[in-house]
Amino acid sequence: MLKISVDVFRCHHCQRTRLYACALLLAVVQSFAPIGACAQSVPAWTGPDVQRRANGVLALLSFSVTPDLSASSLGIRNGATGNPSLNMTQVGGGFTLSPNFPLYLEGAIGGSRYDPTFVVSDGQQQRALPTRWTNVAATGGIGWDFPLNEKKDLVIRPIFNFSLGEVLSDASAAQFLVNRKVDKNIDFIRDGSLSAYGLGGSLMLGWYPRKEPYEFDLELRFTDIYLQSFGSSGAVRGSANAQSTNLYARWRAPTGLLVLHRPLRYVLELSHSTYLGSQADVLGFNQLTSLGAGLEIDTGAVTKLFSRVRIVARYAFGKDVTGASLGLALSF
Repeated sequence: MLKISVDVFRCHHCQRTRLYACALLLAVVQSFAPIGACAQSVPAWTGPDVQRRANGVLALLSFSVTPDLSASSLGIRNGATGNPSLNMTQVGGGFTLSPNFPLYLEGAIGGSRYDPTFVVSDGQQQRALPTRWTNVAATGGIGWDFPLNEKKDLVIRPIFNFSLGEVLSDASAAQFLVNRKVDKNIDFIRDGSLSAYGLGGSLMLGWYPRKEPYEFDLELRFTDIYLQSFGSSGAVRGSANAQSTNLYARWRAPTGLLVLHRPLRYVLELSHSTYLGSQADVLGFNQLTSLGAGLEIDTGAVTKLFSRVRIVARYAFGKDVTGASLGLALSF
């Protein structure tokens, strides 16, 4: 059964967590290039060492390439402006073809939008350079279910994962640099890109007992995907290791009501993620838990496009972070 879900999630951080995000998103000048005696009439503006922050960029991208319900959509506000400094979202799904041919396929598309502020200088003046960077990533997975009992409801599932991502820098944020001489770092900030590919795998233990009309799913997953940049702007190179563990549980049972001529079921969910590798503490926390409750409608009597629709409200919490979400999922 194919399952696709999308979640809209907003986090509210305390000041301590905002500081972690700002440490990653706000770049400061560490050194400035001096202007020599033969300086041109148009001053040369030099920017921050963007290359040193490329690993941080890929660390954020790793949240988009790793299938994860807890962080399927995440927003962090800038403490100074009150506007979102970081928004992340992900849509994904997976399914096993059949019990007789247990090939497992999964896919996810994720993205993020954030606005780091850089400082540039010509040796005499300093200018704040607000920017907009957009991440887009797609991840696929191919695995196989190996049953561990006679009922075949307890399986171990190794998965090969592959990812492709792109980071784009918004040129419109640097209008004051037009017709000025700039270094290669500002060239990237003004109009650059970073492409990355990822290879790795996951190991999942799944338990899916069925006793109609009740259904229970329990999954424990470890994911490790190595991201490496390629063919990008000359100023930017980077790598990151996306590692995480995730525990996911879901219980579904009838409410006693009928909707669309089929039983209406209630849904209870639990998801807990621990972020390792490059993701650890990059946003100020390395664990995130989500609790959810909702309803599931069986649409088999009215349409063949999909078999079930789930609407689930979730509450997420972690170290210095809380949030709420409303998710929509389809089963085919």
